[in-house]
Amino acid sequence: MKTMTATDVSRNFASALDRAEHGETIVITRAGRRLAVLGPASAGNGAALKEFLADHRPDRDFAEDISSVRTLLGDEVSAQWPDA
Repeated sequence: MKTMTATDVSRNFASALDRAEHGETIVITRAGRRLAVLGPASAGNGAALKEFLADHRPDRDFAEDISSVRTLLGDEVSAQWPDA
């Protein structure tokens, strides 16, 4: 785990993002105190979207649009986004 000051991160933000993209976690400090942690985002697999949609039902038009797209794409979508 790398430690960088807030000033260093602000001056080298692209580099800090590159490190996070490659799996490194960076602790950002200010005046010697931990301020934040920058790290790689977790990869999504659709479970969070499925849970969100279960709690927040889409309106009829949206549901029809999704159904139309799934029909157009056929088995390709079913293989990547199973209903189960």
